[in-house]
Amino acid sequence: MPRSSATAHELNRVTLLAGLPGETLARLAKGMEREEVAPGTAVVREGEPGDRFYVVFAGMLAVTQSGYGGRDLLRPGDYFGEVALAMDVPRTATVTAITPAVVASCDRATFDELIRPIFADD
Repeated sequence: MPRSSATAHELNRVTLLAGLPGETLARLAKGMEREEVAPGTAVVREGEPGDRFYVVFAGMLAVTQSGYGGRDLLRPGDYFGEVALAMDVPRTATVTAITPAVVASCDRATFDELIRPIFADD
């Protein structure tokens, strides 16, 4: 899978990140790897250790949890993976691409420095 950096313009379309200063978005973009995900591919699996935070640029992904019948859908502009990083717990759900999708992710250090403070403000 070819990987490349995200762009600040793409990140600005993610509601959670849209309020960040341009300089922060630019730094975050450099720290995020974009990847294309084929339909049926699990990006994260419930119960696994979580070490990356993800945003959705394109496509649709399903969120499923064992013991929970329904499934949520993630669309462009949504994000996932923050619970495992913020609370230091295993993944709380499995996220699987339903359509061809494009996601971008960053590691824990980048999350802690640039994204965690957004959640702290809530």
